[in-house]
Amino acid sequence: MNPVLFIAERMFFSETGEKQMSRPAVKVAVAAIAVGIAVMVITVFVILGFKNEITRKVVGFGSHLQITNFDSNNTFEMRPIEVSDSMLDMLAGIDGVSSVSRFATKPGIIKTDDAFQGIVLKGCQLPGDSLSRFWQFFGENMLRGELPHSGRDVLISAALGRKLRLDVDSLFLCYFIQDNVRVRKYRVSGIYETGLTESDELFVIGDIADVQRLNQWADNMVSGIDLTVDNFSEINEVFDRVYLKVANRFDDEGNAYYVQNIIDLNPAIFSWLELLNMNVVIIVLLMLAVAGFNIISALLVIILGNINFIGVMKALGASNNFLREVFLLQSAFLIIVGTTIGNVLALGLCALQYLTHLIPLDAATYYVSYVPVSFEWGWWLLLNVGTVLVSVAVLVAPSRIITSISPSEIIRYE
Repeated sequence: MNPVLFIAERMFFSETGEKQMSRPAVKVAVAAIAVGIAVMVITVFVILGFKNEITRKVVGFGSHLQITNFDSNNTFEMRPIEVSDSMLDMLAGIDGVSSVSRFATKPGIIKTDDAFQGIVLKGCQLPGDSLSRFWQFFGENMLRGELPHSGRDVLISAALGRKLRLDVDSLFLCYFIQDNVRVRKYRVSGIYETGLTESDELFVIGDIADVQRLNQWADNMVSGIDLTVDNFSEINEVFDRVYLKVANRFDDEGNAYYVQNIIDLNPAIFSWLELLNMNVVIIVLLMLAVAGFNIISALLVIILGNINFIGVMKALGASNNFLREVFLLQSAFLIIVGTTIGNVLALGLCALQYLTHLIPLDAATYYVSYVPVSFEWGWWLLLNVGTVLVSVAVLVAPSRIITSISPSEIIRYE
């Protein structure tokens, strides 16, 4: 058996098998490591959960990439583009693109007996036997009711329903102003809620064919094309491929195609999400600093508490490096114990929040109604390995105090 490991185990465990953890400094060091790793894991899981959940909702209303008319302004009264089936097939065949769909929008005003509200009617192809990504998103966020099945069925948000006193199966009139005022009667087939307040209060979801008739467009004329990518981390690469396919390309009416990604369409939200990364870095560095400081203190206490042992071992011929390895290995045991406790605590709390949504949030401020958690095991492994390596590395310099201990001085005063 390795003598360093044998001595370190005997010093770390008493002969009765009880841990030598009675010294307050050692307990504080273990607690600091446990709290540090717990805070780091929870912080990373929660912030990644925020980013994933909010990104999913923003993409759900639109898409990862969007192709519209180059001459369109920033309003929802968009100039149309002509999109053929062959063009859709070409876009769907681009590497990294998972789905392609057309959409059309039309601003309008909902009028009820008690109130009125400006809205944007967004039309997509009605769900058939298999749900598209767009309808899957609204199905996941449906509070009650069902997805539309006809051109006069629409989805409205819970926020709009409260404002206008509408619920499932309610009928209402919507006014659209173009060259003249056009009126449509719709039935609320379902109520959804995503937590994205601005979008919830704005969009009514319906049939693309009905929007095309309102705009007096042909069947191949739409406001734009939504494209979903396989992997969000590759959105810029897929954007470049799509751009190369449609750049300098015009439809039969001479309209140029314009490609944007979801980050360009929602710069404020994604800038806020990027700022969260800085919070993660700061918290991780602070926790590593606290854990490192406490483990150094614990090592010094362990060395000073065993100074007689060091003197005797040196008198018997043990080298400084041998003794340093012994005490570094003891410290590694403490780090492993603290890391294990911290992981159990962090994963337990994250699992509790994931399953019960115990901690609520104000959806109007944070876009979600509870603290989201995303179990990213790659980050979890990196945090644990990094914590152990950093903690052991900071102990190398303090352990050199062993070289200054003279066995003759120790034995003289023994």
